Amino acid sequence: MPQSSRGCDDGRVAEDSPPEGRRARLMKAARTRGVPLPTILVTVAVVLVAYLLANLVYRLRDVILLIVVAGFIALLLNPLVVALQRWRIPRRGWAVAVVTLWAVLVFIGLAFAFGYPIANGIGHLASILPSYVSAAEHGRGWIGHLVRRYHVQTWVQHNEAKLVDFGRSLAKPALTLGKGAFSLLISLLTIFVLVLLMLLEGPKIRAGLLGLMAPERAERYSRVARQVNRSVTGYMVGNLLTSIIAGAVVLVDLLLLGIPFPFLWALWVALVDFLPMIGGALAGIPVVLFAAGHSLTSGIITLIVFLVYTQIENHVLNPIVMSRTVKVNPLLVLLSVLVGASIGSWIGGIFGAFVAALLSIPAAGAIQVLVREVWEATGPQRPAAPAKPEPEPESSDPAGPDPDSPEPDTPALKGAGRARGE
Repeated sequence: MPQSSRGCDDGRVAEDSPPEGRRARLMKAARTRGVPLPTILVTVAVVLVAYLLANLVYRLRDVILLIVVAGFIALLLNPLVVALQRWRIPRRGWAVAVVTLWAVLVFIGLAFAFGYPIANGIGHLASILPSYVSAAEHGRGWIGHLVRRYHVQTWVQHNEAKLVDFGRSLAKPALTLGKGAFSLLISLLTIFVLVLLMLLEGPKIRAGLLGLMAPERAERYSRVARQVNRSVTGYMVGNLLTSIIAGAVVLVDLLLLGIPFPFLWALWVALVDFLPMIGGALAGIPVVLFAAGHSLTSGIITLIVFLVYTQIENHVLNPIVMSRTVKVNPLLVLLSVLVGASIGSWIGGIFGAFVAALLSIPAAGAIQVLVREVWEATGPQRPAAPAKPEPEPESSDPAGPDPDSPEPDTPALKGAGRARGE
């Protein structure tokens, strides 16, 4: 019987090997030429994914800024919620509601404290504006004197068309300002909702994440989280202290100079001074202008006070206070503010710079905690100390051992007995 071409004498069947694919031939050729093709492909993939993630983060930078601000506020309000739970309100939902109501009332109170004088001043200006216009037209009072001396009315008549065009051009910035105010209102509402949800759902998310870990790792992460929370709380306490000092300095200055609304301006300075490094300068600009409107001497004195105090706060108070509360080196505090403001301005403009400057010091404290934890975890393991030998129990019998009792069976005594037997 003729044998099949596929058979063989030893009973095994030879199978044709399948042809190599393009991928296998490519890998084989790369190995033959010494080209690390898998490493090159993985590197290109990592670079591509990093580029796509960077673009995604840049596109979502506004949302990320809102989430970061909301998370920071939630970290600051969480100790109040925990304190209420330990005091009288054990349920977290009710404690969050009380803290949220308190925060809303504080915000409304601040808005009324600042808005009422501004609205009252605008209303007063609108009521006396017709008398100013009439005095300018008829040449009465100091306004009329200025109009006659500098020929303002003649200049207005000759440039009436230009003034009309200028008034029309002011409509566009006003519209842009209205859009910005509406966008700010939406952002504040979004931050409020995010803070509320983080306070309510934060412990559940934290417990769920820790439940997925091993007990040792969960305990380690919990310890790190407590240290970071303590650092952020310390930053808040230190910033509050420096802001109170700034408000007190401005209050004393305005009271001594007799400037109107001293408590309101002191509150304004204390609030804006929460922004590190630049808060004092931003708070001082309207205060100095208002004092200069009252009298030139008061404006100059207030400007000098702000310049001196800003330098003292930025280079003395902030580094010392923050290093005591956040436990961060003063040089690291200054560098973190400068680097954070630069990065925030590059990512999100002026708003991003404000947010980054506000969060730079607690972020530096958190990074310091994480670096210290990683350093200790990856350091060399210390050898275990040798166990100390336990001391032999002493006999509690004051008369000593009983001579009739059998001798203890010890190796030394056994050796002595064998020697006597020999």
